[in-house]
Amino acid sequence: MTQTRTDVENLAESKDAQWWRSSVIYQIYPRSFADSNSDGMGDLKGITQRLESIAELSVDAIWLSPFFSSPQKDAGYDVSNYCDVDPLFGTLQDYDAMVAKAHSLGLKVIVDLVPNHCSDQHPWFQEALAAAPGSPERDRFMFQDAPETGLPNNWESVFGGPMWTATTNPDGSVGQSYLHVFDSSQPDFNWKNEEVRAMFRDVLRFWLDRGTDGFRVDVAHGLIKAEGLPDFTPDPMAASMGGTEELAPWWGQDGVHEIYRDWRKVIDEYDGERVLCAEAWVNPLSLMAKWVRPDEMHQAFNFPYLSCDYDAQQIRETIDESLEEFGAVGAPSTWVLSNHDVVRHATRLALTDENPQGEGIGPKTPNLPDPAVGLRRARSSTALMLALPGGAYLYQGEELGLPEAIDLPDDARQDPTWFRTNKERYGRDGCRVPLPWEAEGASFGFSDNGESWLPQPAQWASFARSVQRDDPDSTLSLYRKLLELRKTHNLGAGQLTWVTDEQPDLLAFTNGKILAIANFGQSPLDLGQLANGAQELVRSQPATDAENGSIPAETTIWFLLP
Repeated sequence: MTQTRTDVENLAESKDAQWWRSSVIYQIYPRSFADSNSDGMGDLKGITQRLESIAELSVDAIWLSPFFSSPQKDAGYDVSNYCDVDPLFGTLQDYDAMVAKAHSLGLKVIVDLVPNHCSDQHPWFQEALAAAPGSPERDRFMFQDAPETGLPNNWESVFGGPMWTATTNPDGSVGQSYLHVFDSSQPDFNWKNEEVRAMFRDVLRFWLDRGTDGFRVDVAHGLIKAEGLPDFTPDPMAASMGGTEELAPWWGQDGVHEIYRDWRKVIDEYDGERVLCAEAWVNPLSLMAKWVRPDEMHQAFNFPYLSCDYDAQQIRETIDESLEEFGAVGAPSTWVLSNHDVVRHATRLALTDENPQGEGIGPKTPNLPDPAVGLRRARSSTALMLALPGGAYLYQGEELGLPEAIDLPDDARQDPTWFRTNKERYGRDGCRVPLPWEAEGASFGFSDNGESWLPQPAQWASFARSVQRDDPDSTLSLYRKLLELRKTHNLGAGQLTWVTDEQPDLLAFTNGKILAIANFGQSPLDLGQLANGAQELVRSQPATDAENGSIPAETTIWFLLP
């Protein structure tokens, strides 16, 4: 059958409309981005006021961590009302104004949805506590009769301690226990209950009707638990979010896919390319790819890539596996190095000891890394990542080269992990410290009066955006250059071809007319004939006069091929 001109034009238009296939999405952690009312807490108006700085990075969208009504026991991931803004962050009108401003700057807006659990202050859970065992109210959650010997099973919470909390009957006796994969203030929904499914369809439509462009789905590999809730003792590295091949019975159950097919139907009711992105900590990548089959989600975070050591061959294998497995289901691969749950990669990439996801680091952590090594590796890793085809995620502050805040005072820490493990695990506060905008002032421009919900390290003055903006060698300038070139050369929609080289610490590949070469070693490597006739465009470390045909240690360079 001969295609008409209209068919071809429609096909091209459809391809262009799938912005998420090649997008760069910038994560905003609202409480730490910018404070407009000087209460020490970032808010929606603060985001709106600072959006130009994000648009200047040539990214495609912003993703906001939760700003819904919440008691804030887990920084907003404990939601008490899914269809309103918590007063800490503003109002629904502030949200609408932020969306309008973002759209005017060419930025799409993605919000963080938390479907695995809610706050214990959610009206439904309060109704469940007041209702009798076996009632419809309790069936919305996961209540179980506990045996006389203790809890319904041996599951341990991600934040430490048992995954079950007992209730108290009106007569003072011990009642049923309820399941919470995370904190006891975050009861898990029963996703086999149709009322729960209907409620979340309504939540999706509420935000889509306000112009929201999509959802990042928190704990998208949770929701469904294995039949019978069997005892299970995971490997220590799997105890956090399930990022090993040994899946716990509360992670990665097949029943989740039916839920997301239902959500995709809702998303597809709306004009434009509205998207779903999965936070699914599952291995191997062939399993993760199930979340992005054509009738499910559009993207899934590539946590195996984030979890790679600073090792050339491990990274190459993960890139190959990612492109193969995501490509097999027609989905783009995504790439990510930092987020609000992991040690910032400007610190993490120089760690030499194991660091399970979510445990964090602090003053008593052994073998703390050299900050200069961490930043050099972070810049090189970002330059490599942004040359890859597919989508990419950035976390606020990484464009400034921010390291993990290690020396937070014990009495300032707020992560539930810190408290539920009797202060043995530091948790995630170190990657959530408010951003430095200006070099001067008590909170470096985060708020007008110097208030800050977590203390900022004094040395962060040197990382402030105002200091880096006009410095051509700064990390901010590097990110701007990389992102501009990525967009100019359409690298997100390109194709990777490895360039053969026998040096194990060197990776080289082409993507369209761009040749990217990365040296993971600690000594300069000879470029040989790799870049002959090519024009250097950008490098992750400032150039020196002594290189002469070599690539410096822990550096990535982009070349334009003739």
